[in-house]
Amino acid sequence: MSSQKTHRGIVVGLDGSPTSTEAVGWAAREAAMRNVPLNLVHVAAPVGSRPGPALERFPVPENYEEWQKAHGKQILEDAQRVVADSTAQHAPPEVTKELLVSAPVSALIDLSKTAEMMVVGCRGHTSLERALLGSVSYGLVHHAQCPVAVVHDDDPLVLRPATAPIVVGIDFSAASELATDIAFDEASLRGVELVAVHAWTDVSIRGLPGFSWSPSEWSNQKAQAEEDLAKWLERWRVRYPDVVVRCIVVRDWPAQRLLEQSESAQLVVVGSHGRGGVGGMLLGSVSRAVIDSIRIPVIVSEPLSLATFMGPFELSFATVMGPPGCQ
Repeated sequence: MSSQKTHRGIVVGLDGSPTSTEAVGWAAREAAMRNVPLNLVHVAAPVGSRPGPALERFPVPENYEEWQKAHGKQILEDAQRVVADSTAQHAPPEVTKELLVSAPVSALIDLSKTAEMMVVGCRGHTSLERALLGSVSYGLVHHAQCPVAVVHDDDPLVLRPATAPIVVGIDFSAASELATDIAFDEASLRGVELVAVHAWTDVSIRGLPGFSWSPSEWSNQKAQAEEDLAKWLERWRVRYPDVVVRCIVVRDWPAQRLLEQSESAQLVVVGSHGRGGVGGMLLGSVSRAVIDSIRIPVIVSEPLSLATFMGPFELSFATVMGPPGCQ
């Protein structure tokens, strides 16, 4: 991954949750593979930073700050043991630990300014965070100033073979360019196949007319898309001659096809949005769907804007546009 943001190497945000533990293991292996430092960070929210009726009914105990710091230190110590276990067969990375008292999202965003990559678990401790993308993950994918890896805990990476491929979604946008760069680098480091997916849909929404191609029209569209994808990949093939690339061009909902490919992969890389304007807004919905649904680590190449992170309405509206769509 070409980046000048290497002062902190890989930064992983910890909260002691199961997904946080999985994130530490994945980040440790990534740092060891890249020979860059690993920064373990736990951010404790300041006392009184979450005012509300609950705090009025249950005042904060006198020794809460001391307990909070001790708890944070324990989380960091436990994480260091996970690092040691995760890199037992490799030279371990240089590890630093930080315990911060601040608003978690803003603190991690600030760290992202000098990081090569941020790594977080997809969900936190609360039942709502376990059901959806956690608030910290959401904030980082929104605003981090470097790529963000979101790690799940419901399908541990150890169950996937080390030879499993890397999957990247491509739509020829600027965000897709950075995603392609990251994906080739990850595939090269691991010595595995890269699956490049370019997909779109002609399905209409809620009775609105959609695109509909005859078999001959689709054949022409597919041939052109395959040619465009081959041209797009040329420069990376030159830079990474060791990477074997398998191209998939399909008429399908991009998130669905990426989800299918992820079932036999070890990592998915997507851009945060598409080509800008309406297309950019719609393609951001696919990134959101990928992060929420795929059970293996997902790297988002750059932060999402508010317009591209609209949630369920955007997911339904995205199906009307057809090409370009891969993120």
